[in-house]
Amino acid sequence: MGLSLPGKRVLNAAGFAACAGLIAYALYSEHVLYYEPCPLCVLQRVAVIALGLLFLAAALHGPRRRGGIAYAALVALTGLGGLVAAGRHVWLQHLPADRVPACGPGLDYMLDNFPLQQVVDMVFTGSGECATIDWQFLGLSMPAWVFIAIAALTAGGVWNNLRR
Repeated sequence: MGLSLPGKRVLNAAGFAACAGLIAYALYSEHVLYYEPCPLCVLQRVAVIALGLLFLAAALHGPRRRGGIAYAALVALTGLGGLVAAGRHVWLQHLPADRVPACGPGLDYMLDNFPLQQVVDMVFTGSGECATIDWQFLGLSMPAWVFIAIAALTAGGVWNNLRR
């Protein structure tokens, strides 16, 4: 009697549920624990939401081979974007204090006052508030856990949607 894996739809739905859980905790951290998200945190949230929407679409769609390849590619690209944002955030958190960039304006202010390309450049440059570590679990900051979660979700999503 062999071990049987759940179907692609079930695992895509599980990916969606995991992303929803990550966003729920991010909102809890912001609104209950009062941890203000920095611009890189917001980008990581966007990546997790986009991954969740891809997982939901794949779960509802139940694609065949070519559709599975398309979903796998979209999950890989979206996950890569999330990994870049989370990786940059973790890197900023590990800079020596004298190398941390100065704190910049909030994301809302930047979006209201600068062209989108300049906002993207400023966000990826990071600022002092991005280097602050307010929360840790098992010695890792929230962006480090987000990096791990996005890596696992991306790998799992690509594998699931490419499998026969």
